[in-house]
Parts: sequence; structure tokens; C-alpha cells
Amino acid sequence: MSRILLVEDDETILFALRSALFREGYEILAAGSLAGAEKLAGENPDLIVLDLGLPDGEGLCFLRECREAEGPPVIILTARDGEADIIRGLDMGADDYVTKPFKLGVLLSRIRAALRRSQPDEKGQEAAAERLVCGDVLLDKKETRVQAGGKEILLTAGEYRLLEILLENKNRTLTRTLLLQKLWDIDGDFVNSNTLTVLIKRLREKLGGDPQRMIKTVRGIGYKAEDGNEA
Repeated sequence: MSRILLVEDDETILFALRSALFREGYEILAAGSLAGAEKLAGENPDLIVLDLGLPDGEGLCFLRECREAEGPPVIILTARDGEADIIRGLDMGADDYVTKPFKLGVLLSRIRAALRRSQPDEKGQEAAAERLVCGDVLLDKKETRVQAGGKEILLTAGEYRLLEILLENKNRTLTRTLLLQKLWDIDGDFVNSNTLTVLIKRLREKLGGDPQRMIKTVRGIGYKAEDGNEA
């Protein structure tokens, strides 16, 4: 049974979420403040649903603490729907960002997806880590090769690294800033924004088909690899 920590100061929303998640079979921890969240984080939750506007502090501070401690996945649930807020939350390490008002079914689906990504089955875990799959695209890290639609395709070092990052974070939106932090060219130089745009374009062309079929553009934020099987 997965344990979920809800950090939400709106009692109505907290009650609804707690009831819905309990019905889904989750064990629930609940906090209405930053201090309460920090205390309950010590009980090793498997996932955290985090509001940002808390009465005694900023939720992003708690997110930073979770990332520094290599804690569980964090889904931000907030009324802050500005592009800058979303980018900031994702850049700081949130695994997903859901804005209020929200559809309960969508949030539950995203919770399930985040838990699946963080808790892979032990059987075949090592092999799965070496073979990244999204739709009809396969990246074999052991053999350093990529297939699309069953056919092997040749990628440059930069294109391969970009695809690897996207597939390792499948179904998670990666901001352009985060991708730029992870991407370095073969000489160890920082990849700039224009180069990232070119890499995305060339990678899509080599994978073939609809440019948005696997590498989705999240307008104004970044990109994510998605095969449609998860939320």
C-alpha cells in the first residue's frame, strides 16, 4: 500500500482528497502547514501532493528540502496557474504540476503514473533501466542504439543524449532550462537555447512520423516524451 502525504491548508479540498485517496486504497498522511509537512515527511511517504500557499511558509521551500534529501515524487497542486510559476515549480524538481480547480480523476491518474515511475517492479528492473521505451521508439543504453518503428536510426551524440533524458523522464514535463542544464556538447560546452531547438527538430525528423507523436511540446514550458499510455 502506497503512503501519500497531502499538504493542503484548505480543509474542504483536504477532506475530499483524503476521502478519494482512501477509497483508492492509499494510506494517507495529511498536513495543513509547512511545519506539519516537515514533521510528517519523516514517516517516509511514497509521494507528496503539495500546495504552495501555506499559512506558515512557502511550499516551494518544502519542495527544495525534498529534492535535497532525494525524497519521494512531488506533485504540486495549486491555484497558481501562471507560466512562470509552473516553470519554477518544475525546474525546482516537482514531478508534476496541477492547477486548481482540478478534475479529481485526472489528479488520481497522475498520482498513479508518478508512483509507477518511482516504484518499478523489482523483477526486470535492471534490464528495464538499460532499455528505454516510448511508443515505437526503443533506446538500448547497453548497446548505445536507437530503433523507431523497428528500424535502427543513427543519432549524433547530442541527439542521443537528448532522447535519453526525455525517455528517462517519460510522461514528465521537462522545462527548457532543465534540459539545458543536463545537455552538454561533446567538448563539454554548455548547449544554448537555439541548439536545443535544433536538436529537438532533428530528433523528431529522424524518429519520423508526426513531430508531436512522441516528443510533445508543452507550450511556453518545454517538452516531454509521451506514448499515451500514462497520464
